[in-house]
Amino acid sequence: MCYSTALRKQKETIEKNLRDKLNVTFGVEGAYEPYFHLNGFTHGNLQVIKMDAPKTILPATWGLVPDWAKNNPESFRKKSNTLNARAESIFEKTTYKHSAANKRCLILADGFFEPHHLNAIATPYFCFQPNTEYPEGDLFLFAGLYNELDNDAISATILTVEADAFFAEVHNKQKRMPLVLDENYYKDWLDIDLSVPMIKELIVSGFTTKEFKAHPVSRDLYQKDINSNKSYIIQEVFKDTLF
Repeated sequence: MCYSTALRKQKETIEKNLRDKLNVTFGVEGAYEPYFHLNGFTHGNLQVIKMDAPKTILPATWGLVPDWAKNNPESFRKKSNTLNARAESIFEKTTYKHSAANKRCLILADGFFEPHHLNAIATPYFCFQPNTEYPEGDLFLFAGLYNELDNDAISATILTVEADAFFAEVHNKQKRMPLVLDENYYKDWLDIDLSVPMIKELIVSGFTTKEFKAHPVSRDLYQKDINSNKSYIIQEVFKDTLF
């Protein structure tokens, strides 16, 4: 599962980072502010690139709302958790199958949080891709699905898959991980002509080859009465990173 993300970079940095890969720009003035922690259960805005607008970054409410629930999305979200979609079953689930075939998106992030369990206590771990230019974490893109709401609003979900060896150590209870796409597959994921077998193949083989790191952070992340959208929330709480 992936219920908390970070996107700390300024819009100009994001556009520069994606210029050669997708040549996208932000489409809604003033709709994006960098953040250290976005809790999916607040249904705040992710930043997404849609199949039918592949050159534009748009805000999308976190938590996909299918067509049959668009008249009352608040009621739907009280009953259904669609922050993530299990990639293995998106073509079988009524909520996701139309979007899986026709409304795929890329979702921007430069970090996310997963729970690590020890002695029945969950500690949040911050997961990121360090490199020379961005030692605090490079930009990456999740594979996602979206659907339109009324008034041109968008809702979206992040796909998850079975964890690899690294994330099985991090997310050691559920053993899942978000599908972070290899940059070579960004355009493929948005391809309107992609067949169902090709989509399933991308899900199986499309995870990034870039190295992730993870370290434990403050359990303030789990406290409802604390504003955890602050820089300290991504800082490790003791010296060693996992692995």
